[in-house]
Amino acid sequence: MAPADLALILTAAACLALRLAGVWLAGGLTTDHPVIAWATAVAQATLAAFVTLAIVAPAGALAEVPLAARLAGLAVGVAACLAMRRRLLPALVAGLAAMLVVRAML
Repeated sequence: MAPADLALILTAAACLALRLAGVWLAGGLTTDHPVIAWATAVAQATLAAFVTLAIVAPAGALAEVPLAARLAGLAVGVAACLAMRRRLLPALVAGLAAMLVVRAML
């Protein structure tokens, strides 16, 4: 077996073990437990960092979209999310539509 294949198998096994440990641990905790609050905060911070990175320094196809269009899409998406009682799919569609409209105008 090649070393790269062994490394891939060990990495997959470690990821599976960590997921199983997380499910086992989370099954015994209540929703207001400090560990759950910490995990929620870390997940939200990570998502905020990814969104910020996609707006400020995008890669790939998004890099061709002007900053003004990306900011307009973000603003409309956030406003739609707040206006629609935090329904994410319609807010996402509204933000993408706004970004495309502003991009077409530029």
